Amino acid sequence: MHGNKQHLQKDFFLYNASKARSKTYINMREVSERFRLPPSEYVIVPSTYEPHQEGEFILRVFSEKRNLSEEVENTISVDRPVKKKKPKSEPSNADQESEEQQRFRNIFRQIAGDDMEVCADELKNILNRVVNKHKDLKTQGFTLESCRSMIALMDTDGSGRLNLQEFHHLWKKIKAWQKIFKHYDTDQSGTINSYEMRNAVNDAGFHLNNQLYDIITMRYADKYMNIDFDSFICCFVRLEGMFRAFNAFDKDGDGIIKLNVLEWLQLTMYA
Repeated sequence: MHGNKQHLQKDFFLYNASKARSKTYINMREVSERFRLPPSEYVIVPSTYEPHQEGEFILRVFSEKRNLSEEVENTISVDRPVKKKKPKSEPSNADQESEEQQRFRNIFRQIAGDDMEVCADELKNILNRVVNKHKDLKTQGFTLESCRSMIALMDTDGSGRLNLQEFHHLWKKIKAWQKIFKHYDTDQSGTINSYEMRNAVNDAGFHLNNQLYDIITMRYADKYMNIDFDSFICCFVRLEGMFRAFNAFDKDGDGIIKLNVLEWLQLTMYA
């Protein structure tokens, strides 16, 4: 762990005992302790008695020689998908089409009509009809607002609608995110808590800092700090869309973009 500056996962604390801690872990207005430790690298974790509460902490470090301390933060980034070349011997997509994909294609044709494109209302109808068949996933279905965000993410031609190919790409993403959600929804309650959300976001390839994780909790969690499946997908759709938009404007890859007011409003209003 020497030199590690990344956010520590739950497993680290399960398998590594603390070097020093408060003598009594009780709900008091003020808790103070003094520790004497040999020179080394330490992670200091302040905590409130109950989860999801705010508190103020004062830390003083006295050392004989100069020491460095900093907040553990991740670098904000997103994993770019690696395009894999298909081997020549691999069967065609038509041969590999699953029963679920065939069901989707049939439902899509029924709802889309002759133009083979769907609007947000029609997308909501399609997704909820399929999601409802997953009995192991407790959800009330997708809201209209979530479906509008999905269309904004996948709408490559700016029509405000999705064709079959765009819909197919969207469903592949939802399936991948659904797998992550089910992994962390261990009690099958249909929700995950805000701590699990941090790990889920990281598993999906989005690497954020503490400030952004707090914003996600405020925006998508309920009053008990739990996030349901619809909010979970909506959050990932927004992250995917905003990272994609930023990278499109960041031509030189320096992590800085410049927008005029029209570009900014177009970007945020249709996200």
